[in-house]
Amino acid sequence: MRHPLLRSFSIMRKHGLSLAAGIALAAGAAPAMATDAAVLEPVHSFFDAMSRHDQAAMRAQVLPKGTATLMRKGKPMQLTLGEFVDRVKPGKERIEERIGQPQVLVDHELAMVWAPYTFLLEGKPHHCGTDVFNLVRVDDQWKIAAIADNSRDCEP
Repeated sequence: MRHPLLRSFSIMRKHGLSLAAGIALAAGAAPAMATDAAVLEPVHSFFDAMSRHDQAAMRAQVLPKGTATLMRKGKPMQLTLGEFVDRVKPGKERIEERIGQPQVLVDHELAMVWAPYTFLLEGKPHHCGTDVFNLVRVDDQWKIAAIADNSRDCEP
């Protein structure tokens, strides 16, 4: 019997897949090429709504009883996603969270997004870190089930 990695590389050559997709195949995960945009849609919509302080639009992207774990100075702060949304009050401050080069993994109705981020306050970097989103597909729509992030000063 051939090693799964060799079988994956054969599939990669046959279908022109990338090394990352081959490694995902070897690990037993389905390649997510066709669904990356669909998985990222609720993440981008969540951040767009957050920048507008639009709680209703944020809630539309999440499972309200999902969790948010925010690592601050080495200590976890945990709340539901509904509570997290409640903290984004309409205000005068301009806020924006930008993610860069997300990694997306998908297995049927489960997905994960891992991405570096920069949080901007009044257009200037306030803090940076990594966002991790767990998503589930419900009635053919991706919903954010959990968010975890860490936070540090942005490097110049």
